[in-house]
Amino acid sequence: MVISLFAFAACSSTGETDDAGSGSQSTSAGSSSGSATSSAGSSSGRLSQEEIRAQNALRQTVFYFDFDIAEFKSEDRDTLTFHARDLAANPNKRVRLEGHADERGTREYNLALGERRANGILNYLIVNGASRSQIEVVSYGEERPAQSGQAESAYSRNRRVEIVAR
Repeated sequence: MVISLFAFAACSSTGETDDAGSGSQSTSAGSSSGSATSSAGSSSGRLSQEEIRAQNALRQTVFYFDFDIAEFKSEDRDTLTFHARDLAANPNKRVRLEGHADERGTREYNLALGERRANGILNYLIVNGASRSQIEVVSYGEERPAQSGQAESAYSRNRRVEIVAR
């Protein structure tokens, strides 16, 4: 039930897409422990629905982008909101946003695109409660591909921003 609720919440804000990158992010965010209970407010040491959703969202640390686009996907808003709340609740926590691009385009263009992608997520995190001092932004452009190859499946895995604890 938890997985179906999370999947419903993730898909309710926008239509589903066939982008190769988006399938893996919802898979990692949708896994949960079978020992959690569905009753919110239980005092038996089990997690509430909201705590389970938060933990699942915080496990997702890679956000994929469409070709030549610096704006993150609307289906990532809820997950990024959980990241922002986590940073706000933990002022000593620090993260690095690593922006990436696929190999198409010049090196300079891809570095700038990776930075714009990371800054878009940075701005969203700040607006939703995180402090600027907690977040570092780095762009690697095309220099650190997640997957090698010149097919769209590889390109879509390389257009990303990763949230890395530091």
